[in-house]
Amino acid sequence: MEDKSYFVGIRFQGSSKSYYFSTDMDDLEIGDLVVVETVAGLEMGTVCTRLMDQSLYKSQLDLKPILRKPDKDDLDDHAFNLEESKRAIKIAEREIKNLGLGMNLLEANYTLDGSKVTITYTADERVDFRELLKILATHLHCRIELRQIVARDKAKHVGGIGTCGLPLCCSTFLNNFEGVSISRAKNQMLTLNVPKLSGACGKLMCCLLYEDDMYTDAKKEFPRMGSIVHTDEGDFTITGMNILSRQIKLSNSDTVRFLDLEEVNDLLKGIKRSKPLLSEKEKKEEGGSSFLKAEAISHYDNQNQKQNNQNNRQQNDNRNRQQNRQNNNGNQQNKNNANQPNRNNGESNHRNRHRHRHNRGSGNSQNRDN
Repeated sequence: MEDKSYFVGIRFQGSSKSYYFSTDMDDLEIGDLVVVETVAGLEMGTVCTRLMDQSLYKSQLDLKPILRKPDKDDLDDHAFNLEESKRAIKIAEREIKNLGLGMNLLEANYTLDGSKVTITYTADERVDFRELLKILATHLHCRIELRQIVARDKAKHVGGIGTCGLPLCCSTFLNNFEGVSISRAKNQMLTLNVPKLSGACGKLMCCLLYEDDMYTDAKKEFPRMGSIVHTDEGDFTITGMNILSRQIKLSNSDTVRFLDLEEVNDLLKGIKRSKPLLSEKEKKEEGGSSFLKAEAISHYDNQNQKQNNQNNRQQNDNRNRQQNRQNNNGNQQNKNNANQPNRNNGESNHRNRHRHRHNRGSGNSQNRDN
């Protein structure tokens, strides 16, 4: 290890892991590009940590130095390599399709000097890509590494939104993945529904690890599942518990009871209760626990809403009937008014016809007399 004043973390394209390099440059900041030498060759990386004094480095591994900040030629080479990476992906996808290999390509990354390209892919099982390497070598003319990554690394690379509504932890701050087993879900009293407990990668969610220690410590206050609780009403068995609300479910062949943790612990110690056990219905009437109160309030609100809706419908029906009655009365009045002149005309015509017949009869009689 060369004697340098500082060391700093560097992250390379296509990798989420940071590597430490030594330097004498005291003006490096997070996000700066630097050129370093790795086992693959010259590479351009990004500073991802602040400068740290060399005395704080405790590892036995030697640190390689940062060579320089990139100049114009380095930046041009980097831009050219990005275009070459796209071409390499297209060629590889074409040849994979021709060979019928079960590979899904993610990206290709060239070293700064263009001497090596690393192609990252995912596959459900091991793939024999020896023939593919031979074909790619004739097109790319450099060293080729095909790197298979697991489902968690793919989710980290692709990114996405978790069930919590936030960006995936693996694509934001998680660099190392710990194994997550179903025992974590059991420890947190979760329903063992694997699809609901799985993340975007199809594996159990990493966040099951975050609160696992808290649940482990909190459960030390709780009695064992299946313990027998002796009460004045008889013996009950502990069949469930809610760690967050500190509620315990007691059951026997006749009924089910819900008690606070402190009350159950007192009963297990032989301390008599000052009040009888309450059923879930009785807890609702008396106020009960917080989640029972919320359920009772929700039920009350629903009943009020139903009653209000029924009253509104009844008022609307009454208003519509009254409006229809008024409309019918108005239509009848208009009909009567419309028919009245016709009756008058009919009566006038009847009188005229009667007068005419009378006059005609009088005329005939006068003529006969004459």
